[in-house]
Amino acid sequence: MAIIKLINKRIIKEIGWIISGGKEAMVLSAEGYDRELAVKVYRVTVTFFKDMAPYIEGDKRFSKVKKRRKLINMWASKEYRNLKRLSKAGVRVPEPIALEQNVLVMAFIGKNGNPAPLLKDVVLDNPEEILRDILENIRRGVLNGRIVHGDLSEYNIMIHNGKPYFIDVGQAVLLDHPRAREFLERDIKNVLNYFKRKYGIIKPTFEEVYNYIIGRGSLE
Repeated sequence: MAIIKLINKRIIKEIGWIISGGKEAMVLSAEGYDRELAVKVYRVTVTFFKDMAPYIEGDKRFSKVKKRRKLINMWASKEYRNLKRLSKAGVRVPEPIALEQNVLVMAFIGKNGNPAPLLKDVVLDNPEEILRDILENIRRGVLNGRIVHGDLSEYNIMIHNGKPYFIDVGQAVLLDHPRAREFLERDIKNVLNYFKRKYGIIKPTFEEVYNYIIGRGSLE
């Protein structure tokens, strides 16, 4: 019914096929009236409900939400708002287009219904440059948007036209969240460990990157 409403509102012209599916949501390709779209449909499941806990506890927006269905809808809204906040901060993310209950519509990252590859699935010709770009986008989120992705890794960074795009931002938290620093440190370590493991890059160090991202240093 939510998808039908989006079609009636002339946001979605035609639904394509399933791009990906997981315990959290499934993502469909779609055709809009002036661009390709990605349609993310959140699943209403107990497993996902439990997985939300670390990102909800400490967030005042969720303190009075008890029903699972309402919480899922609010989680979809959270991703929509996080995308808008990250985009405004200069972070490269899919452009948020519309939201209807547990259905989120975004600009499609890819071409002709084929999504851009994940970082884990490509061999980069310029890994040092991509690493710096990723770190700069994390920094923009923190300094300009006061927000932390919270689950960043090679599994939710897409490479499109030679540039990294952050995806799956529903769990992103603001800097006043009690676990924001923990999540930020984990994001940094995940990224650095991946580039060290796959490309042998050992510089910059975690300490250098952390200070750079919070605005207390620079990267050589």
